[in-house]
Amino acid sequence: MTPILEVRNLCHTYSAGTPFWRDALKDVSFSLSRGEILALIGHTGSGKSTLIQHLNGLIKPTSGEILLDGRNIWESAAFTRSVRFRVGLVFQYPEYQLFDETVYADIAFGPKNMGCGKEEIDRRVRSAAEIVQLTDAELAMSPFSLSGGQKRRAAIAGVLAMEPEVLILDEPTAGLDPAGSRRILRHVLDYRERTGAAVIFVSHSMDEAASCADRLLVLSEGECVMQGTPCEVFADAEKLTAIGLDIPEVTKVLLDLRDRGIPVDCSAFTVDAAAQAILQTRGDRG
Repeated sequence: MTPILEVRNLCHTYSAGTPFWRDALKDVSFSLSRGEILALIGHTGSGKSTLIQHLNGLIKPTSGEILLDGRNIWESAAFTRSVRFRVGLVFQYPEYQLFDETVYADIAFGPKNMGCGKEEIDRRVRSAAEIVQLTDAELAMSPFSLSGGQKRRAAIAGVLAMEPEVLILDEPTAGLDPAGSRRILRHVLDYRERTGAAVIFVSHSMDEAASCADRLLVLSEGECVMQGTPCEVFADAEKLTAIGLDIPEVTKVLLDLRDRGIPVDCSAFTVDAAAQAILQTRGDRG
């Protein structure tokens, strides 16, 4: 099966040819299947934001390719424009991008630019609002009168209304309390379930990445240093900590048990899996 999105040997150099040049991405390759959730993790300055801005054509690579459904996203100006609707990008703190008179008009901005008719625009706005749980009363309000959490949901709805086949979110839960974070992630998962879209999200929370993602991609200094399932990546906790990243809390507990001489499997990253690993150790010891 052809991946919905494929990145091949992607490199990007800022200020090339000047004394201020810097390699932001170095030979990054990965693919993304329809319906898959990929968490992109890495310390500040690792290249995460630069990478995701390549994926819908906001930044052009120095070398390498980005393919959408097998086609290079830069093959023509018309195709690049269409990619920006098919690959939806939600920036960090997207609520700062709200601008229109009403929430409804703000969400409708993308579908209007796509050339959708009035009825189709209305369907998309109301569908997106339903996913993020915005009421009709909230749609009629000024976006600037909403609470912080409502603004975040309205901004995300503006991208969902374009019905992207790939949804990319740059730290969608940044600055939110735990309840708000869970709500945003639930809305993202709901969109994936309803549409079959692929999802990429950037996160600094290892617990968040472990609980939601099918695969993880770890960046360090512009390079992809690890990728695989959460189990595969968190099994090498020492490598993650060596490049300055945190690990899930349950993994920390298991590593502490191992350091105390208990031969427990440290690849678990959820509470249930950790409990099973501990029980297995007890069984092995008789």
